Formats: sequence, structure tokens, C-alpha cells
Amino acid sequence: MGYKLAGFDVLGGVEIDPAMVKLYQQNLQPKYSYMMGIAEFNQLVDSDLPRELFELDILDGSPPCSSFSIAGAREQKWGKKSVFREGQKEQVLDDLFFHFINTVNKLKPKIIIAENVKGLILGKAKGYVKQIFQKFKEADYNTQLFLLDSSNMGVPQKRQRTFFIAHRKDLNLPKLELNFNEAAISVKKAIVDININASNYPDLTENTLKLWHRTKLGRTLATVHPNGSRFNEKKLDPNQPAPTLTTHCTPFHWSQPRRITKEEAIRLQTFPDDYNFLNTNGFYAIGMSVPPFMMQCLANEVKQQWLDKLA
Repeated sequence: MGYKLAGFDVLGGVEIDPAMVKLYQQNLQPKYSYMMGIAEFNQLVDSDLPRELFELDILDGSPPCSSFSIAGAREQKWGKKSVFREGQKEQVLDDLFFHFINTVNKLKPKIIIAENVKGLILGKAKGYVKQIFQKFKEADYNTQLFLLDSSNMGVPQKRQRTFFIAHRKDLNLPKLELNFNEAAISVKKAIVDININASNYPDLTENTLKLWHRTKLGRTLATVHPNGSRFNEKKLDPNQPAPTLTTHCTPFHWSQPRRITKEEAIRLQTFPDDYNFLNTNGFYAIGMSVPPFMMQCLANEVKQQWLDKLA
């Protein structure tokens, strides 16, 4: 969606999750859509693929990243097969970035943009970063790594993500310079015009309601919980950007004893208000996605600094 907002033609994609494929098809009408894992896509015969896929300006990828998240016992997951939410198939998630680089070798796009969680550049995961740089180098790409914050890019949400951005060496492009400093947008400003009938949403349990009343704006329920539990559940500060929206811990409204609604989450993630989430509740797709405005800002810079020089 971010590329579409930036004026790009979104040709298609590879996605293992059938529900997400349906969302892409409904909202973006891709010309080519492959419902399969990236490793399976790499096994397709080149001559059976459309020529356009070998003439890409940008190949964008977001290899599933839950095994690198700083939440939970991430190192214990590395190298192990599990049935993850992404496609409900047994996979080793930390291998998928390297399968994506195999796709780079297959299609040889001009530019690569690959997004992942901040946890990828922390602690022991830094070893993966070195391997990623090495694999891009072997594929004849010059690579840069950026840590970007969506709240500096027109998004009313503080969401930090790493981006590997690379170009083919033969293009002789300069280094990319990224300095995003847009003024922060508060939660209240982003969603103030959304009319919500709070009676349509479930009441908080008695215990949660007590914690909500005692929790200060912008703090988590753990700050008032007797055991320090519920540290992922936050009460929004209306005058600040929202914290990172996740797939399962929807934040609480600041003045009404309820969690934010799907309509409010859509706005905080900068999806269009009329984005069709079909029969899903929307929170999973929102929590797993790069905010469209964030991607739009990045795509615009890549176009201006690199693609326009190649035109």
C-alpha cells in the first residue's frame, strides 16, 4: 500500500498465508500473485515466470520476523522448525531472509528493500546481520542498513524497524541519505474525528477496569499490577504517538475504559479508512505490517535519490 501511495505499480507478490493473499488481491489487485513460500517460489522455472519480474525497479521483502523479536525467548527459537502463524506451515523463520536473497539472485532487481524488526540488530542476532551483508555482497549488491522510526515519517505511532536497502553494483549509485524528521502526530489528532459507539465494544473485566483507572497515560498496566504482569498492555497518551501496535495486545483508550477499535487502529497504522480487511478483525494484518505512510516516505526517497538518476 505504501508503494501504491508513492505512485509505484505493484506488480504482485509471494505470500504463504491465504488470508493475507486475499487482502492483497482485494485491495491492490496485483497482476501476479503467488500463494506459496518464498523457497517454493525460488524453485519455479525462470522461463515460466513473466518477463516483467526480471525487470523490477524494486524488490521488497519482509521475511517473517517473530523469531527475532525482543519479546519472548527468541534465541531458543532460532534454527528450529515450528508451525508459525505465518501460513500455518512448519518453517524455520530465521532462514527466510536467506531464501529472500536467493530470490534476489533469481530476479536481479535494480534495488532491494528488506524490512525487519529492531531485534535483528540487537545482541546475538547481529551475527545474522553480518551474514545478510555477506550474502548481498556475493549477489553483487551494495547494501546499507537503517533503523527508522515511523513517528518521524508521518505516522501517529512509534514503530522502529530495520531496513536493508541495496542496489546492484553495476548501477554505480551513490549512498542513500535518509533523514526523516516530520513533526510527531499525536493519537488524539489522528483519531479525533472517528465516531465510536463504545457500547458496541466489550466491557473490561472488573480487574482490568481497576488497573485501567490506576494506570497513568502512556504507561503499561504492569506499573500498577501487584505482580508486575501485563507489561505489554498500555494506556495511550493522547498527546503522543501510539506505541507499536502488535497483533495481540491492543492498547487502551486514554479516557474511555476500552481498548481501541479496529477503525482507530487502521488510522494509527495509516491504512486508508476504506481498506477492506474482509472477514478478518484487521489487528493481525495491522500488527504485522509496515505502516503505509512509512513505506511511502521511504519509497519516495529511493525514487528521488536513485531511480530518477537511472531514468
